[in-house]
Amino acid sequence: MSLVRRSAAQLKDELPTGSVVERLIEQMLYASGHGPSPSERASWEKSLPVLAADLVEAGLGEVEVLLEHRLPLTSKRTDVVLAGVHPTTGRPSYVVVELKQWSAAHRFEDNPDLVVVPGMAGPPKLHPVKQVRGYVEYLLDFTRSLEFAHDAVAGVAYLHNATQPGAVAELGDYTMDRAGRLFTGAESGALRDYLRTRLAPGVSGASAADELLGSKVAPSRQLLEVAAAEIRDREQFRLVGEQQEAVDLVLHQVKQAKAGNSKRIVLVTGGPGSGKSVVALSLLGELSRKGQTALHATGSRSFTQTLRKVAGKRAPKVRSLFKYFNDFIVAEPNDLDVLILDEAHRIRETSASRWTPAAHRTGRPQVEELIAAARVPVFLLDQHQVVRPGEMGSKEEITRHAQRLGLDVLTVELDAQFRCGGSAEYVRWVQRLLGLDDAGVEDWAGDDTFEVVVADTPEEMEQFLAAKREEGYSARMSAGYCWPWSKTPSPGGGLVPDVRIGDWARPWNVPGDRAVGDAPPAALWATEPGGFGQVGCIYTAQGFEYDWSGVIIGPDLLWRDGRFVSDRSANKDPDFRNRTRVSDADFDRLVRNVYKVLLTRGMVGTVLYATDGETRRQLRRLVHGR
Repeated sequence: MSLVRRSAAQLKDELPTGSVVERLIEQMLYASGHGPSPSERASWEKSLPVLAADLVEAGLGEVEVLLEHRLPLTSKRTDVVLAGVHPTTGRPSYVVVELKQWSAAHRFEDNPDLVVVPGMAGPPKLHPVKQVRGYVEYLLDFTRSLEFAHDAVAGVAYLHNATQPGAVAELGDYTMDRAGRLFTGAESGALRDYLRTRLAPGVSGASAADELLGSKVAPSRQLLEVAAAEIRDREQFRLVGEQQEAVDLVLHQVKQAKAGNSKRIVLVTGGPGSGKSVVALSLLGELSRKGQTALHATGSRSFTQTLRKVAGKRAPKVRSLFKYFNDFIVAEPNDLDVLILDEAHRIRETSASRWTPAAHRTGRPQVEELIAAARVPVFLLDQHQVVRPGEMGSKEEITRHAQRLGLDVLTVELDAQFRCGGSAEYVRWVQRLLGLDDAGVEDWAGDDTFEVVVADTPEEMEQFLAAKREEGYSARMSAGYCWPWSKTPSPGGGLVPDVRIGDWARPWNVPGDRAVGDAPPAALWATEPGGFGQVGCIYTAQGFEYDWSGVIIGPDLLWRDGRFVSDRSANKDPDFRNRTRVSDADFDRLVRNVYKVLLTRGMVGTVLYATDGETRRQLRRLVHGR
């Protein structure tokens, strides 16, 4: 989907009137609920006229120009996609264009993948050729019409303000190919010549644009299905934008830390589906291939065991790369080059438990143990996914401990959306619905990439999900922890149907490590086919994704007087029983985070059901307008 589509000739004629920029602003507001940043608007106003003039001068006025084209299954957008016909093959041909207003730039500490732009604040930027190459490869991976036409897409980074000789000379010494080439303002003639080798002059690109925009989206590669190949063989994920920046920055920090015998900390933040775990596994694979000592660790038993199972299916040694946060109590300082701390919001106050030997009960904060274990600890977290008492993984908490140790923290924020069909709008809607955003509750405006449904009964929700499974989708049901949980099987050997709503009853997921009948162990509930039919809880759902997510909002969260209020008495989670340790205010915050996690597991759609009638009616009004 593109915000605006015009032929190059139309674009050149309309830009001086301001109508194209106003249309971009309107469409962005409609599509995302927010307007452009000052830098985005400046790029539209200053970069697009230059590109349009170059296209017309090259005889490419009939080429279709797709502005702010959204990459499949993500909220990330490319600046421009040019659609036309290849002058040799006569087939659809596309050029992804990344526009930069930089007049000068140079390498970051001799690292070819990262650049510094004078006058631009913030961390180093990704080399524009690498950036546009990532967009090209991602587009090819997820666009069905391009599945067997990988030569049909090229990439160009155009630094049109770089007109002085040598202003960006260091960037030119970079590997270039079809997927990524660099042109400066001083090379506009060469750019026009190149574009004519990819797009036939005088030929309409309308049908090629139609084909791209109408293409089916190939299903996202599920993170856990490719983990083994990612670590053992080669990179299987296409990293986009800030994801690639995060990986390159960590690799650079590792190099600098070793060279200077120093220690550096990287903090990667992002919401659900922003690609934190993709970054984590890409780092693990890249570092392993480079011979660096690196481990992956989480605080989630389900997530770690699933990664071990999938990644170690054909290579059992790989399982040893996946650890838990509390495995580093007695680790030697800086024993590792890199420690990748996925789901770092689950870091706890200390690693000690009732099974910890007395000699290891030092009372040392877990975050400091993890910082000590590697030269470059990498924390990946989402603060709104803190769902249990004692979880301390926040940006502020990690930074505070780092400063106490005299260490700086380099932060990378991932703002793209890869879960929920790439619908950043849905994630924002959930945050507002749950009162995690001060903007207030709003109606669900709909999104072509993501579907939201409200069921009137749990039976209706389950039947809907079962029908989606018949169509080939994956689906799961989850719920707030509002029903008792039998930890032993029924007398007949099956799971006890603890989650009871009227005449409908289903069991929680298996509580232990062994399957019960067709029901998989707890750690595999989200990924094994037999997981459908049980109701998952927050501790088995967090960190995973499936196509369709059914969520039961229990009586611990009720719609009253225009907002959600929590009812602690309705919650059965043992972790929330201690009122001294968990205040009512803490419970209210944590239970909202729980439902935020549950509501953002789906890749294609979410089915909502609330046990409370007033809550259910409000959800219907917000989603269906009735």
